[in-house]
Amino acid sequence: MKIKLVILGIICAVLLYFSYVGLGASSDKIIIQTNADEEAIAAMETALDHHGYKGQYIVQPQSTSELGGKIMAEGKSIDADIVTQASYYLESAQKEHHMFVPIHSTMNQHELKQYPDYMSPILGNMGSLFVNTKVLKEKHLPVPKSIKDLTKPEYKNEISFPNIMDSSTGWLLLQGVISEYGDKEGQQIIKKLIVNAGPHLESSGSGPLKKVQSGEAAVGAGLRNQAIDAEKDGEPIKYIDPSEGNFSLTEAAAVVKKGGKKQQKAEKMVEVIQKYGRKDLLKEYPVPLYKGEKVSKEMEPSYPKEWKTPLTVNLLDKHQRFSQRDNVGR
Repeated sequence: MKIKLVILGIICAVLLYFSYVGLGASSDKIIIQTNADEEAIAAMETALDHHGYKGQYIVQPQSTSELGGKIMAEGKSIDADIVTQASYYLESAQKEHHMFVPIHSTMNQHELKQYPDYMSPILGNMGSLFVNTKVLKEKHLPVPKSIKDLTKPEYKNEISFPNIMDSSTGWLLLQGVISEYGDKEGQQIIKKLIVNAGPHLESSGSGPLKKVQSGEAAVGAGLRNQAIDAEKDGEPIKYIDPSEGNFSLTEAAAVVKKGGKKQQKAEKMVEVIQKYGRKDLLKEYPVPLYKGEKVSKEMEPSYPKEWKTPLTVNLLDKHQRFSQRDNVGR
């Protein structure tokens, strides 16, 4: 009996030792929590791996709304060293918690638009409509020129767009509607869009394109560059810049204020992402953020627009409530 107890004690000690060692190894790594999709994560990882940081970080992808809620609720207590997220979430979190540190990067001096010193812009998302030309032809549907066109009865169950409650891409669509038509008419337009979307209201920004590519929907709203890439790949996809405008969102990287060597390392890693990852990020998300950056003619939107005031979490909440009144969450 005593021998069994001794053996059991040794096993427990060994397990505790290895769990401690494993935890220590894990805690030495920089935790990157991000709302980025696969292409953006790949670009960031390539930059880090090629500049001395391979195996020294862990990437934890989350949805925009999930990560946004987390940084707003947890502040500096968040279990991350680096956060990449929509700029409006970072600004609101900094205002609420003062949780990010200044990033001293020479690239920040070349921003096309001035951003706070605690964030490094890494990519821009631009919205547009897109259609499956084959499905339009088969179903004798007209090519839409505006978001409002999609409220017509002939598009019932033939359109797909992201739910603003889940996706920041959905906010690009809503900004266009409210900016062009105002709250009152915009409310009616959103309501009709919901009806026409039917089962095609998506939780992710890339969902609508997948629905349109498969032919389940004829028309979608989402990221402009993804539609252009699909068309280049020979698919029957055509992007359309809606008359209401091409709205965009910026995503940026920030370092959580935790002090010590890990924070210093995280700051250097953000500089690497910004300096060496930007080329690949611009290729995937062709929205210039820095002076000297250029994109091909087809990547330039026909009707570039910005919301009249800075984007904030409070504004997002307001627009989400606006959408809820129109059954967007159903």
